[in-house]
Amino acid sequence: MRKWLIKFIDLILYSNLWIAVAALAMAMQTQLFLFGRVRYTPYLPFLFCGTLFLYAIHRIVGLQKAKPFQEKGRYKVIATFKSHIQFYAGISALVGAYFFFQLDLSFQLSLFAPALLSLAYVIPLFGGKKRLRDFHFIKIFLIALVWTWLTVVMPALFYRLELQLCTLLMILERICFVFAITLPFDIRDLEVDRFNKVKTIPFRLGIRKSKAIALVSLTMALFFTCLNYFTMGISLLQCLAYGLSCLAAGWLILKSTTSQHDYFYTGLMDGTMILQAGLVFLAT
Repeated sequence: MRKWLIKFIDLILYSNLWIAVAALAMAMQTQLFLFGRVRYTPYLPFLFCGTLFLYAIHRIVGLQKAKPFQEKGRYKVIATFKSHIQFYAGISALVGAYFFFQLDLSFQLSLFAPALLSLAYVIPLFGGKKRLRDFHFIKIFLIALVWTWLTVVMPALFYRLELQLCTLLMILERICFVFAITLPFDIRDLEVDRFNKVKTIPFRLGIRKSKAIALVSLTMALFFTCLNYFTMGISLLQCLAYGLSCLAAGWLILKSTTSQHDYFYTGLMDGTMILQAGLVFLAT
């Protein structure tokens, strides 16, 4: 029974279904804040499929950058199911293309910049087979920017909403929250990044200071959400639900170490986005 449970968890996490659901949940949360309910748009399945595709490519390319670690932890699982991940990437690309062509041309053009940054993040387009994430200190800021663009800015643009104060506060909140929950992944990847000679915040400042920075960023995310409540952008219950998710994320940040099992990061840390959207949904 335990063996089958592990296989099921590996399937959900390393097929990238979990992170794709997280992206979808964040976009839906934006709709809940903006409209008080979730509205179907072709962008939602496109975002799900696009995330599934990009993270599948990221897994495959990442294997080549971590050859000495392919018999350890998540890399062993990814290497074992590499052909499966390639299949998921192909299917998600085809389905994502179908929903992409259901979008207006102006909206399609708005996706060009985040799509280009995302591809440059996972595909070695630069000299020395470098990806954007292989440049010093850039990857965590790039992730925060792209995730905010795709889960806040694009849903707002779909409905041609003006850049109002509530949307601006939501952009700042999302940048801070994604930054906070992404920084622990740099703690997890210290050994691999050191092998690839990629400098990160934990590499330069150490684990303790990195956790402090993540907690400050998380606090700023909660601060911007509270401002959104006081400016009548969101309800009190939504604000409280957001605060509960921040408590969970803060506890996980404090527990982050290089020795934590990858389920802690890929499952629980990424899962804070799903938890947050779920709590906001219940509070709406």
